[in-house]
Amino acid sequence: MTATQQTKRHRVVVGLSGGVDSAVTAYLLKQQGHEVVGIFMKNWEDDDDSEYCSSRQDWLDAASVADVIGIDLEAVNFAADYRERVFSLFLQAYEAGFTPNPDILCNAEIKFKAFLDHALALGAERIATGHYAGNRIGPDGRVQLLRGADANKDQSYFLHRLNQYQLSRAVFPLAGITKPEVREIAACIGLPNATKKDSTGICFIGERPFREFLSRYLPTKPGPMVDDRGVQVGEHVGLSFYTLGQRKGIGIGGRRDNADGTPWFVAGKDLASNTLIVVRGHDHPLLLTQRLAARDVHWIGAAPEPGRPYGVKCRYRQQDAEGWVQPSSPEEGAATDATPAGASAAVTGAEKPPSRIEVGFAEPQWAVTPGQSAVLYDGEVCLGGGVIAAAGLESNTQKTAESRVDTAIAATKNEAKQASDRTSLAFFMHPKPLRA
Repeated sequence: MTATQQTKRHRVVVGLSGGVDSAVTAYLLKQQGHEVVGIFMKNWEDDDDSEYCSSRQDWLDAASVADVIGIDLEAVNFAADYRERVFSLFLQAYEAGFTPNPDILCNAEIKFKAFLDHALALGAERIATGHYAGNRIGPDGRVQLLRGADANKDQSYFLHRLNQYQLSRAVFPLAGITKPEVREIAACIGLPNATKKDSTGICFIGERPFREFLSRYLPTKPGPMVDDRGVQVGEHVGLSFYTLGQRKGIGIGGRRDNADGTPWFVAGKDLASNTLIVVRGHDHPLLLTQRLAARDVHWIGAAPEPGRPYGVKCRYRQQDAEGWVQPSSPEEGAATDATPAGASAAVTGAEKPPSRIEVGFAEPQWAVTPGQSAVLYDGEVCLGGGVIAAAGLESNTQKTAESRVDTAIAATKNEAKQASDRTSLAFFMHPKPLRA
């Protein structure tokens, strides 16, 4: 929250999730003298009665918090918006072989768009969430997104797609405090959820087995699993159900040629041949890369300078890696949100053309995963980022391993084509009667 926001009183709508972070957010804002209203967002309805769905308990917790703090609470259903703007794209990405992060899209499309629009319709001037991040007006007059003070909880990574208008309307009371301090505040004022366990994973999946959930929406298509030598070592259940760097659940642990127990990791996918590539060892060359390409790139303010080092995160729990944005042509360059804070929503919400960048790293990065986001930082300032489209390989060792896999995949494609040809010939010679 900026200094201006701290001294001026606002009507603020807080997204109360039932968790302790949003609860303390609402409390702090009321203590600062703001007019606070709580909204419980219902974003998922497919499993309301399942053992994995906690929405009913979350609503009860949010209601209890609102009662203790002394604010009004409203439940609003955004499930249709969520299914259209987040979940449908989530499924499309998985079906295409990517590993998306729906929480990033949820923030940009639901919490800071649909929720923001609803709050403004209620007469609110600001919205607030329990994110561990901050915002302020930068030297150029544009709003900056900042890391949260708690390095273990910083959530700026998930907010990097917000634009100037969204950030100018947002308040982040937890920017300068830590998670233990939040729980201490909650306990001191007697909040019923002071010790409530943090939610983990994707909101609509909960604690359920991920593969089980995904199989309800995506078809399974088994295929070969090959190692870096081109040897088939097993069969996968469908490429959508695996992610790069995955260790558990691969299903090939007991092979005789792996007597030393070196763990297997997923290293790649080939959609054309429906082949999963696995390797042994955490630091295998196929798991390491020094460059990536990202698409749908968005910069919160000015674009980063080519050739200048920045901190880069390729996944949420990763430490910053030193990286550089590679020069790109104007038509391929990332779109920036140069609109000053306070401009109309119609302007800032305008569609932007697809964009791509390349990022190079000083040191090889592990399991850079297409579908995840590459987010750039300049110190404490989050600049924005894009969706990882591909990772490149550079060293001779990497190229050798890659060549072996390419040869194996080509052989797999050839075998699949021959099998298809045999099937077609058999059908031609012995056609089956058509059924009505």
